[in-house]
Amino acid sequence: QVQLVESGGGLVQAGGSLRLSCAASGSIFRVNVMDWYRQAPGKQRELVAGSTSSGSTKYAESVKGRFTISRDNAKNTIYLQMNYLKPEDTAVYYCHADLKRTWFETMTDYWGQGTQVTVSS
Repeated sequence: QVQLVESGGGLVQAGGSLRLSCAASGSIFRVNVMDWYRQAPGKQRELVAGSTSSGSTKYAESVKGRFTISRDNAKNTIYLQMNYLKPEDTAVYYCHADLKRTWFETMTDYWGQGTQVTVSS
């Protein structure tokens, strides 16, 4: 089985920092995209930051300059460094990966269980 394991969420004051981690484990042939989504109560899930194996990255406008996504291809792990956190960043953050388990399979989406990030004012 393929599993995405997240860690690093918690409760912080506005202006503080958190670092999220997501490690993909199991039988993996190739990982295309690994990225972070978040979902606040009553809102749709949105893309926060994404990365490709070649190093391309993209960010939601609301987090540019504050969040940084990084990737360790050898470990199939991504990180999200979140600085200058704001109350509006409060959400459940989900790790997502688009990957192949074997060379002959198509790309398939996998999701982590989610980790709660709460920013108080």
